[in-house]
Amino acid sequence: MSRSTRATKALEAAGVAFDVRVYDYDPNADSIGLQAAAALGEPPDRVLKTLMTKVDGKPVCVIAPSDREVSLKKLAAAVSGKSAEMMKPADAERLTGYKVGGISPFGQMRAVTTVVEAGALAHDRVYVNGGQRGLQIRLSPQDLQAAAKATAASIVAQD
Repeated sequence: MSRSTRATKALEAAGVAFDVRVYDYDPNADSIGLQAAAALGEPPDRVLKTLMTKVDGKPVCVIAPSDREVSLKKLAAAVSGKSAEMMKPADAERLTGYKVGGISPFGQMRAVTTVVEAGALAHDRVYVNGGQRGLQIRLSPQDLQAAAKATAASIVAQD
């Protein structure tokens, strides 16, 4: 497995400090993010999932804790939209240039609006996908937000 992807190259070009962690990806896991957290030995709220959505028909990249569901209503409101929906996997792959299970918020084929769950910013370090299945990037959430040009908002559903 290559540790160099479009995501890692984008972070290097931006001068962002990060570490790369490799784990055994399980394509049959019920939750890719939760499986990654368990494989890395990290709490699930520090391992963030990258989801591709559409708000009012426009693509939006969402970064949220792997153990939480995103509220589509809150997401739409966070980007001044009316309605949000999950993007179809084939559309997400075509737009980002990454395979589902390996979508990173960095180095996507096209820059899109990005939203990160505000609660994730409280951690000292978080993990996001590194651009391929089984590859995670560990960095500060502030660097994540800056490098992804993400808006921070409360977008997770209440328990």
